[in-house]
Amino acid sequence: ALTIRVEDDSQCEAPDDLVQKMRASISVLGPLLAKRGRAVVPVPGGCKFGTRPIDLHLKGLEKLGARFETHDGCVVGTVPGGRLKGTTMYLGGTQGPTVLGTLNIMSAAALAEGVTKIVGAACEPEIADCANLLNKMGARITGAGTPQITIEGVESLRGCEHTIIPDRIEAGTFMIAAAITGGELTLRNADIDHLVAFTHLLETCGVDVRANGHDVIVKGTGRARPADTTTWPYPGFPTDLQAQLMTLLALADGNSVITERIYPERFAHAGELNRLGAQVKVSNGVAFVNGVDQLTGATVAASDLRASAALVIAGLAARGTTVVESIHFVDRGYEKIEEKLAAVGAKIERAHQKPKISVAMGNTISDRSAASGGGTPVVA
Repeated sequence: ALTIRVEDDSQCEAPDDLVQKMRASISVLGPLLAKRGRAVVPVPGGCKFGTRPIDLHLKGLEKLGARFETHDGCVVGTVPGGRLKGTTMYLGGTQGPTVLGTLNIMSAAALAEGVTKIVGAACEPEIADCANLLNKMGARITGAGTPQITIEGVESLRGCEHTIIPDRIEAGTFMIAAAITGGELTLRNADIDHLVAFTHLLETCGVDVRANGHDVIVKGTGRARPADTTTWPYPGFPTDLQAQLMTLLALADGNSVITERIYPERFAHAGELNRLGAQVKVSNGVAFVNGVDQLTGATVAASDLRASAALVIAGLAARGTTVVESIHFVDRGYEKIEEKLAAVGAKIERAHQKPKISVAMGNTISDRSAASGGGTPVVA
């Protein structure tokens, strides 16, 4: 549990060292403007895979009445008049809806004067979960999780208690880990309804996936079948599982095609998988994957969060030892991933003297699950 308490409501500057580590830090912009009337936020950092502008965030907040300038690499926002004003806006972009932009605008509009309608909003489960949190705090938000969200502004918000939804991308990552090793995992408290497109794709590849109450059971059934897929905004196949899927398809029995529509340059992991013996060619946002019989351990470098997870998964299936460098990326999206994988039998350890994870082939392992310590065995 995490307890949050405001001790100083005068601060409006986000620390540069923190913002540069994670792109999601831009999400403080809207709440700071709505609550404190001013925000100074460095241009966010995070994973590097092509252009990831924040223009939709700024345009949406400007529609609510905010004004922006840029100084010394920081976005400086103010609210003339002291309070944002509700309005109707379209938030879609050239690559589809913006998830963080929707969160930013929705959060800011919760304290704006009047009614705000967001048309072209992102529909991810995280949007609906954030709206549920805000509503518990006194906001009046309807339609979250659909393309149109309506927010009736309120004067103030209050504290509450809220349980965050399961991380669907972490769950999907462990599902692929089970599939690629031919093992079986039980993931506790995973919501399969948030992974319908992904689950359909795994079943196309021959992976056995089934729900058991609040658990998801995944079983590898031998060498995966090839499959073609395209990343799309939710509820489509998520771009954040594209790298992990490529690892599975690299060992599939045939040729597969992955088309990246969200971030066409998000294929840096392809070259590193090729160092392990995969056969992947990338051209104009499309990856052509020729399945091979075996991957072989090597030293590879992570380029972003999901790429790092994909390389760890590849190491589970590769013959010999795989060393994954620059694993600071993986820590941003997975809590103690090496401990969870080791709990279900993976031979994996963090080399503390250097930022690396070592992964090696093993044998059938103990009857524990990655999510909770119970479940069925997996081979790593």
